[in-house]
Parts: sequence; C-alpha cells; structure tokens
Amino acid sequence: MRKASARLNSIGMPKSAPAVDGLPKGSFAIIFGVSLVTAMGNTGMISVLPAIGRSIGIPDPMVAAVFSLSALLWAFSSPYWARASDRRGRKPMMLIGLTGFMASMIACGLVVSAGLLHLAAPMVIFGFFLVARALFGLFGAASNPATQAYLAEHTSPENRTQSMSALAGAFGLGTVIGPFIAPLFVLHGTPVDLAGPMFGFAVIAGVMLWVVWKKLPESQHMPVAPVRAARGVEPGVRDGVKEKPMWRDPRVTPFLVYGFIVAVCQTAQAQTLGFLIIDKLQLDPLKAQGFIAIAMMFGAVAGLLAQWGIIRMFEMTPRQLLRWGVAVAALGNVIVALQPTYAAVVAGFAISSLGFGLARPGFTAGSSLAVDMHEQARVAGAIAAVNGVNVVLAPAFVWLYQKVAPAPFILCSVMLLAMLIYAFQNSQLKNAAPQPATRADAAKATLEKSDEGGV
Repeated sequence: MRKASARLNSIGMPKSAPAVDGLPKGSFAIIFGVSLVTAMGNTGMISVLPAIGRSIGIPDPMVAAVFSLSALLWAFSSPYWARASDRRGRKPMMLIGLTGFMASMIACGLVVSAGLLHLAAPMVIFGFFLVARALFGLFGAASNPATQAYLAEHTSPENRTQSMSALAGAFGLGTVIGPFIAPLFVLHGTPVDLAGPMFGFAVIAGVMLWVVWKKLPESQHMPVAPVRAARGVEPGVRDGVKEKPMWRDPRVTPFLVYGFIVAVCQTAQAQTLGFLIIDKLQLDPLKAQGFIAIAMMFGAVAGLLAQWGIIRMFEMTPRQLLRWGVAVAALGNVIVALQPTYAAVVAGFAISSLGFGLARPGFTAGSSLAVDMHEQARVAGAIAAVNGVNVVLAPAFVWLYQKVAPAPFILCSVMLLAMLIYAFQNSQLKNAAPQPATRADAAKATLEKSDEGGV
C-alpha cells in the first residue's frame, strides 16, 4: 500500500484526494442538473414536434428525421468528447455540452418560427431544422460522458448501480418536466408560437451553464491521459497492446448491443406516440398537445418509479435489471399495439417506460462495472454513442406506423423479447455483477492496478 501511495504522490496526485464515495451532495446535484436540463429540453421538443410538423406541413417521417443527423453526429463525436474529458477534465466538457445544447435550441427556435410564418417552403425549413438540431449532436454530446465519468470516479463498485440509477433518474425527471412545461412556453398569437419551448429551454440551459461554471469543482481525480503519460504509458496502449475501441471490446460489446436495441425501442415508441394520440383522438395538433403531454408525463413518472424506487427498494443488480427491464417494456408495447382507448395507450406507454427505466441503468452500470477505472470515460462515450445513433431509425418506425398503426409496437415487443433471451444466454449479460463488489475488493483492485503501472 505504501508503494502504491508513493507512486501516486510521485506523479502529483493530491494526498488529500477523497475516497471514491466522496462526491459532495452539491456536486452531484449539479451534474444531476446537467442531465436534467438536457433531458427536459429534448423531451419537451419531442412532445411539440408532431404539432410543429403538421402545422408547417412537414411529412410525419421527416419530422422524426429531424433528429437523425444530430444522432449520427452524437454517435461519432461522443467517443471524441470522452477522450477529451480524459485529457482536459470533466467540467470543461460539461460546459461545452451545455453551450452546444443552448445554441442548438436557439437555432431550432428561429427555424421553427420562420416555418410557422411560412417564410420558406416546408422542406427548406426541414433542412435548416436538421442543421440547427445537428449542433446539439456535435457539441451537446460533450457533457454526457463527462457526467458519467465524473460520477464513476467518486463511486465505489458496490454503489455504482444505485448511483448510475440516480443519475439516470435525471433523464426520467426531465421527461416529466419537459412535456409538462413545454405547453407553458407556447405563445399563441405571437411570431414565436410553437417555437416558444425551444427558446425557454435555451434560457434554462444558460442558467445551468452558469451554475456549472461557477459552482462545480473539477474532479480531484487526475485526468487519465496525463497520469498515464507520467507513468510512461502511451495513450491508447495497455500492457504493450493497443486498446480496442469499446464497441469491439468483448467485455462491453454485449451491453452495447443490448443498450442499442433498448434505445431503439424506447425512441421509436416516444417518436410515434404523439402521432398516435393525434390520430386516435382525431383532434387538431394544437388541441392534442395536452393529451400528448399527459401521456409522456405518465411514462416519465413510471420511469422515475423504476429508477428511484424499485431499484433502490429491492437493491437490484445489473443482471436483474437487464432481464426485468425488457420483459416489462415488451408487455407495455403489446398494450400500446392493441390501443383500444386513449387510457390504454397511456397505461401501455407507462408500463413500457417502467421497463425502460429498469433496463437502462442495467446496461449502463453493467458496462461501467465491466471495465477498469481508467476506462470509465471511454465506456461512457460508447454508451452515449449507442443512445444517440438509435434515433436514426425513428423515421422508419413512424413510416411503419403510417402503413399499419400497431406494427411498430409489435416489432418493438419482438425485439425486446429477443433481448430477454439474449440476457439469459450471453455470458457477459447473465453474469453481469450478480453481487455488488465490496469496498475491500475495490481497494485491492485499485492498488493492484497501481502496482502494475495501470490507472
């Protein structure tokens, strides 16, 4: 132990560095707020997009495609931002991510306002909307790996699942608040009108940007890249062997496959829900907005129940979450596919959201626990990429909905049941942290990595 401590101090690690569970409540509240603001803005935008598209005259599948370029950029840029957070620190990446989110929301608001005023043809508006949203995919992706790595650096393995679940709860809470307050920002009778929510969320992001800048301390854990350089370890090389990209790492690949399918199904359901409710109630898009918001709020509350209640109450492990999550989500999709009434649609969406609320912390925490501490930002970047690129498939599900309304939800049910089988059969998933590691195990592993010259 003395040997490891001496080596850490020799490269400049502060002697007073806190233990891995030393994240102050104030710091957690701030990184929670970063995730909350992003989720709030994105789900708030999704809730008004069907009304925006039909008011401007953009075809339904093209409305869903607004997120496609952004999603691709998110997928490709997330690993870059993850590596940048290793080099530059976590806080600067959060600042970049929030700035990108705010700039994108302002640009989207201006484009939507122009579309509602019919200043250009619908497809021209769609093109500008696509580019405006792309700003988020390019720069907004910087904050996600940074927040996850920041949390992982201060959380011991045995508490990792619940901590990741609490952070994931920020997205759940955001999906409650976003659709709820979005209609409040709609300024009828003004040039802004349905673009109001985007400007409102940009202001909120600006406030959060200031809070992170002024109040969040940088992680006291040294960035990985400088530490490894000080030890003579070449970046991207471990034990003399070039490290594989995370999506090719057999420890992580099964979690990414599982996470991708779960994210595809959740996004497909969320993107299709608004059109389903408008058509089922046969209402004007603006009048249906309240019903869409109610459905999304019920789903978000169910997701929060999973992440803040069920997971903590039953101390569920990643292995249990991976199985229960997709099983419950598949049941919810079957109910939505049957769609006998508006109430049944809301209930099915809520049940699905409960399942997704279990599954997402399962693959996030499972993948985090499958790798070493020095790889946390890289695995967070891979998870962020998976959570982004799935959106590219959303227009196909909306198109399928237009052809046969129950089809996208039936397809999602089949895909989720396939992941249930995968969770039982794949060796990585069926052995995913069946028992939380002890503090002694974590300390021993840390010292062993230090003695081996790792991080």
